[in-house]
Amino acid sequence: MKIVTLTLNPALDKSTAVERLTPEQKLRCAAVRLDAGGGGINVSKGIRKLGGASTAVFPAGGPNGRRLIELLTGAGIASESLDLAGETRENFSVLETSTNLQYRFTMPGQPLTEAGANDCLELVRHLQPEILVASGSLPPGLPGTYYEQVAAFAKSIDARFILDTSGAALQAAADEGLYLLKPNLAELSALVGVEALEMNQVDDAALEIIHQGKCEIVVVSLGPQGALLVTREGFEHIPAPAVKKQSTVGAGDSMVAGMVWALAEGKPFREMAQIGVACGTAATLNPGTELFHPEDVWRLYDWIKSYGERYRITDF
Repeated sequence: MKIVTLTLNPALDKSTAVERLTPEQKLRCAAVRLDAGGGGINVSKGIRKLGGASTAVFPAGGPNGRRLIELLTGAGIASESLDLAGETRENFSVLETSTNLQYRFTMPGQPLTEAGANDCLELVRHLQPEILVASGSLPPGLPGTYYEQVAAFAKSIDARFILDTSGAALQAAADEGLYLLKPNLAELSALVGVEALEMNQVDDAALEIIHQGKCEIVVVSLGPQGALLVTREGFEHIPAPAVKKQSTVGAGDSMVAGMVWALAEGKPFREMAQIGVACGTAATLNPGTELFHPEDVWRLYDWIKSYGERYRITDF
């Protein structure tokens, strides 16, 4: 299946490390690492790491935008970009090595008009994807409901639409309907209109939004506890192995990348979710903005698969 990722608010991600963050002192930092960032771009990077292919679509401008495109090209990732008058934003993360705490500074991004976002959709139309993945925040200038338009657009080109976002953007797109949602507990609670969900209510809540026609598959992200896979046929808990966490940057995008790659490879839903959890967990093993290493993914996947065969909690 042909995959296209859409990133409306891309970033040049910079990361470094310092022994301790101390105010009003000159801090000696490690060499800066540069990465092409933004939700959909990270998904494309993850798909590439698994041996798959996708095309990343995004607006880009200025030296940061050119550097972002160069990084993708160097990683063997195809891209189509819309020229942006301003400068592509930078995000910055600092690891405090003495505590292993990470500080993440996320910038708002260059404003993008609705006409500009629609031009990005025309780039997507030209690529004729079978799977369209949108991930990440919306930039200034776009209405908070713009992903609803993307969901309608995906239907018009007969593409499976997978969305990973939050807040009003998530709610609006779900109202239009899409193929797969990856909410966390708070996002799922908002989708069903309750303040909070207990763990024994999660499967019913996910089934509710499926029966309402908001999506076909829900994979509820449970953080260190793994994920809950829910379809019309039932539900299954996918556990995550305990690992020594270095960073959570990119873990969610890595999880989406694993699931999208598995779908494109024709894997069954259970295996799709297991690979997604393995990718998300593997990403936490690495510092800064680095995603996962494939060897870690398949080692963790073997554990998840083995655990699931012995202790499966399922209603399929």
